[in-house]
Amino acid sequence: MARVLFHIDLNAFYANAEILRNSSYEGVPLVVSGLSRRGVVCTASYSARELGIHSAMPIQQALQICPHLIVVPVDFDWYETLSQRFFDYIREYSMYVEPVSIDECFVDVTRIIQNYKRPLDLAWQIQQGLKEKIGLSCSIGVAPNRFLAKMASDMRKPMGITVLRKHEVPKKLWPLPIESMWGIGKKTAPILRQHGIETIGDLADEKNEAIALRILGKNGYHRIENARGNDSNKLSFTTSVQSISQSTTMNRDVEDYDEIKNVLKTLAHDLSLRAKEEKVQGKTISVSIRYADFSTIVRSYTMDQTTADMNTLFEYALFLFDKNHISNQPIRHLGISLGSLIDQNHSLEQISIFEPHVVTHEDILNELNKNFEAPLLVYASDLLNKNK
Repeated sequence: MARVLFHIDLNAFYANAEILRNSSYEGVPLVVSGLSRRGVVCTASYSARELGIHSAMPIQQALQICPHLIVVPVDFDWYETLSQRFFDYIREYSMYVEPVSIDECFVDVTRIIQNYKRPLDLAWQIQQGLKEKIGLSCSIGVAPNRFLAKMASDMRKPMGITVLRKHEVPKKLWPLPIESMWGIGKKTAPILRQHGIETIGDLADEKNEAIALRILGKNGYHRIENARGNDSNKLSFTTSVQSISQSTTMNRDVEDYDEIKNVLKTLAHDLSLRAKEEKVQGKTISVSIRYADFSTIVRSYTMDQTTADMNTLFEYALFLFDKNHISNQPIRHLGISLGSLIDQNHSLEQISIFEPHVVTHEDILNELNKNFEAPLLVYASDLLNKNK
């Protein structure tokens, strides 16, 4: 049976979060911004977007477009509270949830969707329930793999539901401009265009494969396969919602790799201490990276065994960072979390069938005593101690 994945993306999340707690902002041009010398738009409400204001735009430029623009400072505590409500709500439908960032996730609904006569009824129910119970709007992409689900959710915003099947890729996906493709960065798209790759269909075309591989490097083949509609349908998730985390916001944007490594090592050290203090171990390690433009990515890895070891946490955190960090993007916030927690006091060590069992003197004595009705054989040292 083919998998069915949803990609659920909260619409203008930061802006809608502010509207949710101040209804007077409803329907007016509003942006959320860090009120610092950087002065860029983090998120614009749809009313502001209609005027041409968008994320990463300098605040001064946005105010020139709309002098009466409402500028609200960032409040991550509030956004993270809403985000947790969002994920808790989605897990009421399926525990197979992979967070992608603070405001989006993949969900495997292969099993639950069979309970609905019309498959899209599930997407509609999730979308309407999220709006009614929490007050957040979302767009949902429905597809057989991750890439198509993500592309589908971007096709109709806000409050859209879009299905993208593999046989529809040539018609629905290939005509789209290359810069709209998930995984193609703002710096890469112009280079591809310079070499004649202007649409997703151009990237999928075999005649452009050689040049695309040279431009895209190590991720080239994966991106080409994405353009052809192919991707993994497996999610990285934990069915436990328990986790502990450590994070830090830098005083300035950081680009130096060694400095980033030191921050991750410090976070891993603090997280390990906390886990040991709380007497827990975990299997799922997650890293969150927030950039200067407030875009955020969260990536996870589930290990075979539980751990609270500092070096293990650091190694996996660095692996996730190296694999997913967008190069040349300055970082303002880093975090590491440990999930799938178990109480260390109630954990059992699993013995590997490939490791030889170490036979002790006590094992031999117990085995010999099996031949008698009562245990006749004892250690000589026990007799000596008894006679003292």
